[in-house]
Amino acid sequence: MAMILVVDDEKHILELVRYALEREGHRVLTAGDGVTALHLAQERLPDLVILDVMLPEQDGLAICRRLRNGPSTGRIPIIMLSARGQETDRVLGLETGADDYITKPFSVRELAARVKAHLRRKAAEPEKDVLTCDGLTIDPRQYTIACGGRNVSLTPKEFELLWYLAQHRGRVLTREELLESVWGYEYGGDSRTVDVHVRHIRQKLSGLPLGDGLIETVRGVGYRVREG
Repeated sequence: MAMILVVDDEKHILELVRYALEREGHRVLTAGDGVTALHLAQERLPDLVILDVMLPEQDGLAICRRLRNGPSTGRIPIIMLSARGQETDRVLGLETGADDYITKPFSVRELAARVKAHLRRKAAEPEKDVLTCDGLTIDPRQYTIACGGRNVSLTPKEFELLWYLAQHRGRVLTREELLESVWGYEYGGDSRTVDVHVRHIRQKLSGLPLGDGLIETVRGVGYRVREG
């Protein structure tokens, strides 16, 4: 089974999550602060990280950024935990690079289900060929994007979302379909997750040749990549 790093400064949460994940057969590493978490992630390269936002020494957002920017840790799925449930907090977590965001108090069963879904999706990723779409070159083997001859840096989940949209260019995809296909599970109907990632992709493509307007919004339905 998978190796999972759980990071939280509340010992009872660490033990609760550890117990639930070990019952599923996973190996569990734990850390109570950001510095230890970063060291373990870089040394052990876990299959998934469950990361609390409020941590001593370095907070979870800072750790998430450093993991995303690391050459060996950039593609590790990250589920962020936080007692802050406001939309702005959720958006900030996702924009920092988290794949998922769960608000405390949370259901351990739901957390285990989301862990399972992320791991299943990661294991099932097929070998993909380079895709060219309206001046955009997407290389899934290197996780690189080039637009108009310039490289674009995306988080793993932003990459997967753009890849899926580009594969189905010209077709309108609902937020629900994108959640199920890109995130790999039912996300409780929270379409803001898709909206945040689309907005971030648009910002990164903005100003590049052919980048502006590549992803179109179909009001009340979802998104599509324009046909060239």
